[in-house]
Parts: sequence; structure tokens; C-alpha cells
Amino acid sequence: MPIYEYQCEACQDVIETQQSLSDKPLTTCPACTGTLKKLISRSSFQLKGGGWYSDGYSNSPGKATPACSTASSDAAPSCPAKESCACKCD
Repeated sequence: MPIYEYQCEACQDVIETQQSLSDKPLTTCPACTGTLKKLISRSSFQLKGGGWYSDGYSNSPGKATPACSTASSDAAPSCPAKESCACKCD
């Protein structure tokens, strides 16, 4: 369930509450019965590490395969993918 933040317009108290998406927003402050307004906060959601792309969509397990810089055979030593290159330029 998402956590929502509200601020009382009378006492400036900030409260957090867990609510379902289908719940109606809170309107009265539990401390002073003033009017509440919903705050827009930053999300704490972050994608860190190797993540879903390299784990779920790469050719080799655990890391993404770099692309070959050229497809010609004379550029094999400069290919960043080396032996895992899809074009087999070496």
C-alpha cells in the first residue's frame, strides 16, 4: 500500500498514512481537526546495481554484451565484445 503525506493548514503538522488507492483522501487533522492538504513527495524508488536489464535481457547471464564497433575482420583487436561478439568479427 502506498504511503501518503498530508499537512494540516491550521497547525502545520505533517502526518503519514498508508492508504489503498481506492481510499478517499484524509480531510481533517487528527491533532486539531484542521483541514489537511495532500503533499507531493519524492519517491524512494531507485534502480541500483546490475538490475533487471542485464539480468533479464542480455545474451550472457549477469552482464550485458557490448556491441561491436565495426563488422570488418581487420578491426577484430579493437572489438569491445571480443569472444562474445554477435558479429564474430575476429
